[in-house]
Amino acid sequence: MKKEGFAHSIKFLVTFDEPTPAQFTTCESVGIKLYSFKQVIESGEATQGAEAFKKCTPNDCPLFSYTSGTTGDSKGVKLTHRNLLSSCITVIPEMINLAPGDAYISYLPFPHSFEQCLSFFAVMMGVKVGFYQGDPLKLTEDCGMLKPALFPSVPRLFTRIYAKIKERLDGLTGCKGWLAQKAIATKIHSLRTGPFYTDGCYDKLVFRKVANLLGGDVKYMITASAPIDPTVLEFLKICFCCPMLEGYGLTETSGGSAFTWT
Repeated sequence: MKKEGFAHSIKFLVTFDEPTPAQFTTCESVGIKLYSFKQVIESGEATQGAEAFKKCTPNDCPLFSYTSGTTGDSKGVKLTHRNLLSSCITVIPEMINLAPGDAYISYLPFPHSFEQCLSFFAVMMGVKVGFYQGDPLKLTEDCGMLKPALFPSVPRLFTRIYAKIKERLDGLTGCKGWLAQKAIATKIHSLRTGPFYTDGCYDKLVFRKVANLLGGDVKYMITASAPIDPTVLEFLKICFCCPMLEGYGLTETSGGSAFTWT
């Protein structure tokens, strides 16, 4: 990017891994000074106390968040402290009421502004943050240990969860099959007329096992990044016995700019 004229102001790069000689040479050839994170730490220790840290302001940029590039080249969006805090203060708390004892599972890609916003919100609210072990196929295992109160995801994953649960319930026969279909119909009716997310009878008989897939303590679910099928949205609400927020936002708006739920 520097060579092609797209990063005029970049003068320094810091890498967490130890750079190779070839990387040093490449950076020098385009006028960039490359440092390892270890060098930065050592430099700071050598000058400790000689120069005070600059106090950040609301308009300082703690990060550049690069878009997916679906409409062309990725765009480096400058996000300020004010942007990030505004999303956490004005959008999410209006709909989500979590306590310090609650937990949130972090497994979505952090470069995504959706995950950044959720992470900052968790820190602001004093909510415990649990990081998954790195394998999406073991996500239910992670949720079983953490028992998150907040479970965020994207439509593609939620649709997979919906398909597996629907297949399991539709595969029941006899009395169990009749009970499952009755439970689904009753709770969907209650959801549309209430909305009511829980049912003392059917949750105990049918949906408790489903809710336990995500630890059994989920109070809120969030879907974002793309539209979700209303049928999937409705079904997951009755299965996990909690409201499900649908978010809309852009990288440029620092994650969510609007949330809806019913």
